Amino acid sequence: MRTFRRAVAAAAMMSAVAVTDAQPRPVVVELFTSQGCSSCPPADFYLGKLSARSDVLALAFHVDYWDNLGWRDRFALPQSVKRQNVYAQNLHRSSVYTPQLVVDGREDESRSDSKAVDRALNQNRDGVPVGLSVQGAHIQVEIGRQSGVAPCDVVLVAYLRHAVSNIGRGENVGRTLEEFNIVRDIRTLGAWKGEPQSFRVPVSSLPPDATDVAVLVQPLGQAPIVGAGMHALR
Repeated sequence: MRTFRRAVAAAAMMSAVAVTDAQPRPVVVELFTSQGCSSCPPADFYLGKLSARSDVLALAFHVDYWDNLGWRDRFALPQSVKRQNVYAQNLHRSSVYTPQLVVDGREDESRSDSKAVDRALNQNRDGVPVGLSVQGAHIQVEIGRQSGVAPCDVVLVAYLRHAVSNIGRGENVGRTLEEFNIVRDIRTLGAWKGEPQSFRVPVSSLPPDATDVAVLVQPLGQAPIVGAGMHALR
């Protein structure tokens, strides 16, 4: 009987360790969009619906290659274009396009009602433990332990939760666009190689219009995402 009880206790301890080594993560949906693209507003609206879900991390990366058609997107970032170009190479696309939804860094769609998102939500999403908190004037990032994962970049994304823009020129002239989770800054905090790792980021270093932050744990070369978390700044 004692042997049986010891075996049960050992199994319980092993189960507890497994829980600490992985945690459910949100599905990461990256929308590459532009205020100068007439096909993008439905995708922006869809991203807004996704942004209300706790099991989805929805991020809008505004690109600048539509700016030469008469309207300059105030949210466009060169880093967004760079990130999209890497995905184009990884996903074997001949060129970049908008709107483009990239799901978990694994597959992409141009639809504004993505079946790829539905598939991802129905899959096991245990991932690298990610903790985010605001401690005084700093953001504290904690990446937990997980074995068997390739070396990863830890990427911090600062974003603006909601904005409304009146478009004066270009393909969307005369329209009022409602946009969600607009990326305002992208930076790599460092590398993670399976062991617990901490990072501290001054809140003052982020764009003043950022309302939230997210962390992506992504194998080198922008491979499929293995960990993600988000936290409101205000």
